[in-house]
This record gives sequence, structure tokens and C-alpha cells, in this order.
Amino acid sequence: MTREDSNSNNTVASDPVALVAKLARAGRIAQRALARMTDEARADALRRAARQVQNHSDAILAANARDIAAAEDRGLSAAMIDRLRLDEDRLGAIADAVDAVAALPGPLGQIIDKSRRPNGLQLARIRIPIGLIGIIYESRPNVTADAAALCLRSGNAAILRGGSEAVHSNRAIHAVMAAGLAEAGVPADAVQLMPTQDRAAVGAMLRANGADGAGRIDMIVPRGGKGLVARVQADARVPVLAHLDGICHTYIHAAADPAMARDVTLNAKLRRTGICGAMETLLIDATYPDAAAVLAGLANANCELRGDARARAIDSRVRPVLPEDWDTEYLDAVLSVAVVDGMEDALAHIAAHSSGHTDAIVTSDDRAAEIFLAEVDSAIVMHNASSQFADGGEFGLGAEIGIATGRLHARGPVALEGLTTYKWQVRGSGQTRP
Repeated sequence: MTREDSNSNNTVASDPVALVAKLARAGRIAQRALARMTDEARADALRRAARQVQNHSDAILAANARDIAAAEDRGLSAAMIDRLRLDEDRLGAIADAVDAVAALPGPLGQIIDKSRRPNGLQLARIRIPIGLIGIIYESRPNVTADAAALCLRSGNAAILRGGSEAVHSNRAIHAVMAAGLAEAGVPADAVQLMPTQDRAAVGAMLRANGADGAGRIDMIVPRGGKGLVARVQADARVPVLAHLDGICHTYIHAAADPAMARDVTLNAKLRRTGICGAMETLLIDATYPDAAAVLAGLANANCELRGDARARAIDSRVRPVLPEDWDTEYLDAVLSVAVVDGMEDALAHIAAHSSGHTDAIVTSDDRAAEIFLAEVDSAIVMHNASSQFADGGEFGLGAEIGIATGRLHARGPVALEGLTTYKWQVRGSGQTRP
């Protein structure tokens, strides 16, 4: 190594902007090679990566144990530690998700639509990769595998920046997956893990729009708490695909089946309280006859209930609700409860307080269900199902890189199709424009 090379590397190590620019340049070169690979080659690479995760589970779990111990020493919440924790079952699910992405039809080259103009020009819109995607995430080590798999399968390169609380787990998962990808001839820089936990590197990623030598990242996907997502959305100079809150509602309609209502609400709230699809507000129709059983079931399962005056009149364990509770993503065994006067009241409450993530109705009245499905303006709207199904794997997408609640590009669970854009291909026979 020359003195000039040594000085250059030292500059990159100490300068987050230079570091991100270096990673971005390498990622863009790798992405072009990745996009030229056949679809089957990309799928085979993921199958090899999944086998590496399975074959090196001991190393990954040992790394995760270090992260769990550090999290407990730092006093992180039980919900945060649950998101962080891996075991044999969860690690098996991570490998299965990578395999599932490999088994899906590849999106690249798909013809979205085509037409022929009166002058003979033939037009087609074709799916292509977005390019280089930056994923900034907290807590959940499975995101390392999910993001790598989805980006690679859709022909995109990725720069992954996980949270410090999962640093050992992320490095272990990335290392074993990289070994599997290398076996299949995938360029090493196609999936890069940020080598530093310096927060300044996150800022450099958010500004990596190609200006002033910043390198270029085509899209940022944040996955984490409200603070992280808000910062990304506020500071990014590149497009962002994200959701800020998961304030999900379940409305028990007057015609709900009592057993179904109890089962769905318990699952929606308490199956896993720390995920973005967990119910945070329960709306109960004033004429629903079995409200007491629903609230008793939740309270008996150690869920703290905060409700309006009518909810408190149903069960004395319901505490008074505060105005800010309606707009709070608890991510814990805490639930806001309101009694509403029919469909219009429920729709108005959801319109005022939903974050546009997932909202559900429980009812045996198909007409009421269709009104709810049509009028609730959320990325995911459900009938007679737990909001915890708001998940790319459950939607048959293999995995997801996140849930998008915006209106542009992609909405709901973002998987392979959401990680593509398109280009127009125009075929002529010598036409000139008059």
C-alpha cells in the first residue's frame, strides 16, 4: 500500500461522508453486475445464504446473546429486548424467509403494460431495480437478512445500517449470508453492512444524493421507532419509504360474532405487543351486546385498558383515557378503548387518529364490512382478522423490507415489487415526429 493509499483510507475511516461515498460507489458497481445475473442465479444465491444461516446458527445465537446481555445491562424495555432476541425458532424463521424470497417469481423484466400507438410505435413499461438502497434499522436482527434477501432478489444493492443494540447479531448474520452469496458469484459489495456505529454515518447516508461528492443512494428505508423514522423523514435528501407510527384500530361492529370478537382482539393486541401491526385502539359499537366479555378478556390477560366514560362503565378496571392516548403507539400491553355510536362514529375516530397503517373491523354484516373496507384510508384494511397479519410474510410476499403508509410508489408491506421501478421501452420502425 502506498502512502497515498494509506492516507486515503484514513480519511475515509474518519470522515462519514467519505465512508458513505466509498460504500455507495462500490455498491453501484456491484448493483450493475447483480442486475445482469439471471433470475435463477439470484435465487440460487439466496438459497445458499439461507443454508449458511442454518449451518452457523450457533455462532449467530452466541452473538445475539452478547447483544441481549448488553441490552439488559442498559435497562432496555422488555418490548425492545423481545424484538432483539433470537432463538432456534426465530433463526429458523429467518432462514425460511430468505428461502421464501428465493422461491418467489422474480420481478425484473416483467411487462407492466404495453400498447401500440396509431403511428406504429410499440410501448412497454418494464420492471427494473431501483438501484442502491440504504436500510437504517433498529433492534430486529432479522431485518439484516430480510433486507439483504429482498434487495438482492429484486436486483438492488444494499447498504445496511443496524442499531448498536444489535451490532453483534447483525454482523454475524451478514457474515454468514455474505459467504453464501459469494459461493454463487454475487459481488461482495452487493450487500454491505455499515462498518461503524457512528451516528454521523446515518446523516451521511441521508444526504447521499450524489451532490458534493456525497455518493448516491437511490432510496432510504428506515425501520425502527418513531424517533428514528422522524429523523430520517426530516433530514433525508433522498427519497424515503417508511411509516412513522403503527396506530392500528379494531372496530367491533354491532353485528360482530362474540367469540370471534374476543379472539381477534386478544390476538391483535397481545400476540406480540411490540410490532407495528399490534392494535393500539379498540372501538366498540355502543349496541354490541358482549362488550363486557371483550374487555374482561383483555384485562384478565394483564392488558392495561384506558378508556372513555362509557368504556369505564363496562369494566371498572378501565382507567381514564387521556387525549394523547388516542395518538399513542404503545408497543406494550396497553390499549385505548372507545365506545362509538355506529359506523360513522367509528370511521370518524379512525380518520382522526389512525396513522394509516392497519385498521380492522369485526362483523358478520358483509355490507358494513364493505363500507369499512372502502372508506378507511389506510395502507391495510381488514375484515374479521387480527391486525397482526400486517406482515409481508403473511401476505405471501416472503418477507418485507417495511410497511409504507405514504401514497407514492408503494403502500403496505413492501417486498419485491415495491423495490422496483420501471422504464419505458419504445420500439419503432423508422418513425419521425412531424
